[in-house]
Amino acid sequence: MNYFMIIYILGHLLRFEAIFLFLPMITGVIYDEIDASIYMLLAFVAFVIGTVLTLKPPKNRQLFTKEGFVTVALGWIVLSMYGALPFVLTGDIPSYIDALFETISGFTTTGASILSDVEALSHANLFWRSFTHWIGGMGVFVFILAILPMIGGSTMYLMKAESPGPSVDKFVPRVKDTAKILYTLYVGITLLQIVCLLLAKMPLFDTLTLTFGTVGTGGFGVKNSSLGDYTSLQQNIITFFMIASGVNYSAYFFIISKNFKDAFKMEEVRWYFGIILAAVAILTFNTMHLYSGFGETLKHAFFQVASIITTTGYSTTDFDLWPELSKTVIVLLMIIGACAGSTGGGFKVSRIMILLKTVKKELSLMMHPRQIKKIRMDGRIVKHEVVRAANVFTMIYFTMFFVSTLLISIDNFDFTTNFTAVAATLNNIGPGLAKVGPTCNFGSYSIFSKFILMFNMLAGRLELFPMILLIMPNTWKRNK
Repeated sequence: MNYFMIIYILGHLLRFEAIFLFLPMITGVIYDEIDASIYMLLAFVAFVIGTVLTLKPPKNRQLFTKEGFVTVALGWIVLSMYGALPFVLTGDIPSYIDALFETISGFTTTGASILSDVEALSHANLFWRSFTHWIGGMGVFVFILAILPMIGGSTMYLMKAESPGPSVDKFVPRVKDTAKILYTLYVGITLLQIVCLLLAKMPLFDTLTLTFGTVGTGGFGVKNSSLGDYTSLQQNIITFFMIASGVNYSAYFFIISKNFKDAFKMEEVRWYFGIILAAVAILTFNTMHLYSGFGETLKHAFFQVASIITTTGYSTTDFDLWPELSKTVIVLLMIIGACAGSTGGGFKVSRIMILLKTVKKELSLMMHPRQIKKIRMDGRIVKHEVVRAANVFTMIYFTMFFVSTLLISIDNFDFTTNFTAVAATLNNIGPGLAKVGPTCNFGSYSIFSKFILMFNMLAGRLELFPMILLIMPNTWKRNK
């Protein structure tokens, strides 16, 4: 284990977090809030600590798979632990455990909250709370790789550990250039949504915070009603950008590269839109009697489907009051999630495709044992390593899901609450059903359960393996 290189990268991480903390500080200054001084102090301390840790670059700057995964897992924990301090020091969230839950939920783009009154927070804290979504959406290590040429070719292991999906492809030969392309697209979508919402006459503060939550697929709102109090036009704009943020960024790269053929060949994207349309049709039909007309029903159905499948977690209505069929569809969308290579969470559409094609292949082999059959996506053969990784991920995912549900049941909440709480955190959704529904929060869970759910949020964002490796004793043993 290259400990010195891990510490060196964590130092860079703290320096970048210091820079991030300046934005809520500026927000506090604009709104004349005392919280601004706390953010300035924390930014200064983080920068000093980070500078000390990066003064002397290690001689061995090589990272391998194990170090890459451990570095990313530790990085997200350090980022969250320090990022929780503003909430505690300003007094808006006095309990550090609750503040940590809120911050992890922010950085992992989950959007699950322990707050019952969001509007009681200062503007600085509301800004930082939503900005954590934007930081975590594309990935802080991808951001660092785009800025700093630290460790050459071994940076691929950092990107693999942080990027969502069963496989990570480089757009261009250099990882640094790929990271730059990803963040250019990310910033471009962000700016476009900001312009659209401003043209729709949304206040600037709301525009910025909700854009961070939309493009990062997070879901923290600045009002207790989530997005219920905004105009239909503003809600529709957010619906569009939620769906856009759940698309594999490779499709956008192909489009801007004028490689339209490869963009339209992407099976995952076609499946993604197909699932959305099918879910919207079911929800519209099933909830027609709850709203005044077809248009309003369709609007709410589209918004909730977009919010849940992209794992954003905003709401315009209390879908916990919907019929059982609709709630079942919502839970299924929670698990399915968005495309690989997007900012969305969940199981991922591409992984479900691989599993279904694997089943089809095995059934075909049962009938014709001598035939040679390969799994293909986008016209290309899927490597055996990718199929195997998808199978292993599935096993770990459902094991973690059921164990977590069992562990948090100690709090004696009903099954629907516990099941959807785990689904919402492991898939980085935000709201669940029943006592963790869109009008409720996670504050009533015990400290023990909150730690389980926090681990789930981190594991879900980092595709399970980094967090699993972090807690395995063998990871830290010296090689003989």
